[in-house]
Amino acid sequence: MVTNYPSKIHHPPHVYLDETIYFITVHIHDDLPIFSAQRKKEILNLIAVLFKKYDYKLFTYAILNNHYHLLLKVLLSKYLSDIFQTLHGSLSYKWNKEDALQGRIVFQNYWDYCIRDEKDFWTYFNYIHQNPIKHGLSKNLEELKNYPYCGYRQWVNKKGEEWLCECFENYPIIDYIVPND
Repeated sequence: MVTNYPSKIHHPPHVYLDETIYFITVHIHDDLPIFSAQRKKEILNLIAVLFKKYDYKLFTYAILNNHYHLLLKVLLSKYLSDIFQTLHGSLSYKWNKEDALQGRIVFQNYWDYCIRDEKDFWTYFNYIHQNPIKHGLSKNLEELKNYPYCGYRQWVNKKGEEWLCECFENYPIIDYIVPND
């Protein structure tokens, strides 16, 4: 199912399919760049805890200053909304308290997309890894290896730079646009 979402929709429709790979995008309300290095670490830490609890597999991720992307496999999709409610609810509460802005809306809802096939998987995989470069947080792939809020470095360590370059060549993202990015 392919769905085009309006750019500023706060409650997009969700697709819940068990044993499915999802591409997830989450934005900060009004696209404010509130993800500091510490907050990016908090997102990653809580994702690790929640994914372990629900036995979800995280393939890769990129956390930027005002949004993040995940590529993950869910076993039971009924927990997907619980994960994001817990993640966003607890972090919103904590950050609003830190910023003395109780009641502020921090996160928009999440956008999900079910991966259709192998080509789709690798294209989104590459898109996620290129995202910190696209948004100016890294200048190139060499610098991206030192960006701690993206799964690229783990994949370099796991498969090597040559493998990743082949992946980029085989599944290019030129002119590739993801809704709400």
